[in-house]
Amino acid sequence: MEPFSDQFMEFHPVHGTNVQLDFSGTQATRVESFANGVCFSKHPLHPGEIFLIEIEDKELGWCGHLRIGLTAQDPRNLDVVPEYSIPNLTDQGHSWIFAITRNHNKIIEGAQEGAQEGAQEGAADAGVPGGHRLGRGEEEEEQVQENSKPKSFFIDSHLYIENVRIPKDKLVGRSRPGRFSHILDDLYKCNALPPTARRSRIGVLYVPKGPELGDMHIIINGEDMGASARGIPTIEPLYAVVDVFAATKCVRIVQVEYGFCSLQTLCRKAIQKHIVHRMAIDWLELPDALKHYCKYE
Repeated sequence: MEPFSDQFMEFHPVHGTNVQLDFSGTQATRVESFANGVCFSKHPLHPGEIFLIEIEDKELGWCGHLRIGLTAQDPRNLDVVPEYSIPNLTDQGHSWIFAITRNHNKIIEGAQEGAQEGAQEGAADAGVPGGHRLGRGEEEEEQVQENSKPKSFFIDSHLYIENVRIPKDKLVGRSRPGRFSHILDDLYKCNALPPTARRSRIGVLYVPKGPELGDMHIIINGEDMGASARGIPTIEPLYAVVDVFAATKCVRIVQVEYGFCSLQTLCRKAIQKHIVHRMAIDWLELPDALKHYCKYE
């Protein structure tokens, strides 16, 4: 099953008090503190439809990262948007949210702990409820570890989760082009971006599992982390939740094309296929907007 959606993904106008949305409603920035950054999708998700965001900016010195998940609570019915997604929103029930860490995001099949215990453990790793500043305000390490073996990328055109198939083209974030892009491109094509790094892409979706039930999956740079929550009731609409928390400063929604690729995407693929590395795009006689799109997407 390949989900088809004609809706443009946006953030809900109801959000945390420290969140500022851009004019398009697709970029959320936490302008103060480390909390009150809870955001929701503007519309409920369809089965198999991914809500995909990219980390645009980070704030040095905070401990803890992005949280993401699903909620059956309509944001319009909230008296007050909770200060934290974990534990404030999850304690209200009907919400399944997990903290993204630099490591250990993958769900181990057969684990004894339930989904709620996993959420609480993830919350502890993120420094709930308030987080804390690191001693020197140093930036987190975002380089590929020496012993990490690059994983294959784009062997398949789609990511398969149960009977759901999602185009891989938009799922993997890439580094910003720079002085050593000709060296780094091969690494980032192999999905080597750390989960909490800038340009990393993280998504959430649910797949049907029996009558009126579903499993929530979190996707990090094109890799399925497994069923983070099982047996979620799908009778009520499910909204995506993104908590722009602590070290995560700004996120942007990435639109996923489920049907035929757009002309813009086809042009980008054709250009990237015939260049040595991304910096070579600057040498082409192309409009600046198209160069930017080819280098960053």
